Amino acid sequence: MPALVTSAIVCAVRAHGEHGAIARLLTPDDGLLAGYVRGGRSRAVRPVLLPGNAVKAEFRARTEDQLAGLTVELAHSRAPLLAEPLPAAAIDWTCALTAAALPEGTPYPALHQALDGVLGAVEAAPAARGWAAALVRYELLLLAELGFGLDLTRCAAMGGGEDLAFVSPRSAAAVSREGAIGYESRLLPLPPFLIEGGSGDWAEILDGLRLTGFFLERSVLTERRADVLAARERLVDRLKRAVA
Repeated sequence: MPALVTSAIVCAVRAHGEHGAIARLLTPDDGLLAGYVRGGRSRAVRPVLLPGNAVKAEFRARTEDQLAGLTVELAHSRAPLLAEPLPAAAIDWTCALTAAALPEGTPYPALHQALDGVLGAVEAAPAARGWAAALVRYELLLLAELGFGLDLTRCAAMGGGEDLAFVSPRSAAAVSREGAIGYESRLLPLPPFLIEGGSGDWAEILDGLRLTGFFLERSVLTERRADVLAARERLVDRLKRAVA
């Protein structure tokens, strides 16, 4: 098989053998791909294989069923952000979510572009308020790309598209204030910024994270991937402390 040379974002790395590592990278055209990096735990390669880093990757495999050998060259490092608690938690979660949720070898160009955008926002923004809404939107996009999208266009109870303020946890559809009367406690708040655009205030951002977190846990992060949610809990806890 010919080698695949592509740009990619490092999403997950685990040790393999005494010196090697298996890395999972999100590529623009081929989706999530895994490869074995010889010497991946060495002092020279380990700083390249950090989640969030942009790399030039070359995958080589004799057959389609074989784990590819992988070599990586650093294109852009986000290592300095890993020393800052909030940016580090955001990178850890978004990359872990991507690696856990996506099937390998299926193209998701919109997700690659969106993940690159979120990581860029984390890097460029002076504070978490500058990237937190983008992270919520990334989670919504991932749900949609995997077939679990929320319908935020019309009220599931009344049919109209006005004054949407809640989401039904059963149908994943929006509900207007009028349609929610008497059932508010059973519904999830729908933050206005997901309808109107913009970044929202902190209360809205936390509502957005609660909304997407519910559907990610129910539909995407099944029991065998539940440990990934620990990264999200760390991020949400740090955001709540920062707001307080």
